[in-house]
Amino acid sequence: MQIHLIAVGHKMPKWVLDGYQEFSKRLPAECKLKLVEIAPGRRSKSSDIKRAIQDESTKMLAAIPKNTKVVALDERGKPWTTRQLAEQLEGWMSEGRDVALLVGGPDGLSDDCRARAEQQWSLSPLTLPHAMVRVLLSEQIYRAWSVMKGHPYHRD
Repeated sequence: MQIHLIAVGHKMPKWVLDGYQEFSKRLPAECKLKLVEIAPGRRSKSSDIKRAIQDESTKMLAAIPKNTKVVALDERGKPWTTRQLAEQLEGWMSEGRDVALLVGGPDGLSDDCRARAEQQWSLSPLTLPHAMVRVLLSEQIYRAWSVMKGHPYHRD
């Protein structure tokens, strides 16, 4: 299974790339994490924010490979504990489909992206910087995998 992390934003600081890569490289081939960066829509004082979100949405939806389970990262989604994420990951792997995790831009995901998703997941009730989300997701997916495999990385 491959997990496609489809995230709005590019030209991230080095610490983001290093953090993301630290955990994504630890994942085995059976649970590979692949980052797909989507250029953010144009934003300025005079720009139409809805248009920017729609542009991002169009690019994100086009980046989802066929026959892929889609999970939207959204503040209105369901929060999962690490153990619940491990159960989700195990379920995703047993389905035999790739998974796409959608992470919106500064104004969130469009209704189209949320409607395309089979699941909605909330990382936290806090508003997190989008750069931080990449690092957090890669670490949590690695942690969930380690729970599934009984690896000592995760401690209760």
